[in-house]
Amino acid sequence: MTAEAVRVRPAWWRRIPVHLVVAGVAVIWAVPLFGLVISAFRPSWAVLSSGWWESFALPGDYTLENYRRVLDRDGMALSLFNSLAVVVPATVLTVALGAAAAYALAGMRFRLRSAVLLTIVALIIVPIQITLVPLLRVFNALDLTGSFLGIWLVHLGFGLPFAVYLLHNFFAAIPRELFEAAEMDGASRGQIFFSIVLPVARPALAALAIFDFVWTWNDLLVALIFLGGFRDVAPMTVAVSQLVASRGDGWEILTSAAVLSVLVPMAVFVALQRHFVRGLLAGVSKG
Repeated sequence: MTAEAVRVRPAWWRRIPVHLVVAGVAVIWAVPLFGLVISAFRPSWAVLSSGWWESFALPGDYTLENYRRVLDRDGMALSLFNSLAVVVPATVLTVALGAAAAYALAGMRFRLRSAVLLTIVALIIVPIQITLVPLLRVFNALDLTGSFLGIWLVHLGFGLPFAVYLLHNFFAAIPRELFEAAEMDGASRGQIFFSIVLPVARPALAALAIFDFVWTWNDLLVALIFLGGFRDVAPMTVAVSQLVASRGDGWEILTSAAVLSVLVPMAVFVALQRHFVRGLLAGVSKG
């Protein structure tokens, strides 16, 4: 056997370490999630007396009572509606305005265009924590705290820099000949944007929508500060944190609330996952 033949290993052998790492990471992530889901269907006495892995030996050790208690008595149904009322408009506004701004920066020529883009990109690295106190003072003066409009504006401001950066890179990769041909046919910039750019950018828009939807849905800090303790507008994250404070030993209730809180973003990701990777790679392929 020659030295060259020894150096060349079969393709399946080279992929084994990668597969082992991926499988290990998947197990590390899946086991706690699996335990969370199982505990959410177990009664209180079972959760306190045995581990979730022991429930497989008890066929009748499952119940839907936890979800009924969470939705009825703990007001989680209202919090679920509040989360949707916060996340859906905030995501739509971020994607729509981010797409318009990114198209202007990628497809139009004007003075200080590079400086504007650099400033927007620089805003991505600014920690949101240092902006919360000044923003809260402004919102208090405008009487926007404790309202959906206020939280929409906050999430819009925090999400726009990343949205513009991601979509600008995608729009910049679209051949300019496509725009020039449309202009020669008499199309306006608005027609080009809605008829050409947006359909082509569908994967990037889907990737951005997933990012912004999940980030906004899982946000606790911004919601806690700008919505405060207003129960009628509290989203899921705030409601779950209040459950932790009031039901610290009620693990079956906490796990049920946690499962409810992840169902919506999981459904959104599953629905848009085929666009996610394509849009993400296209958005970062060019700077």
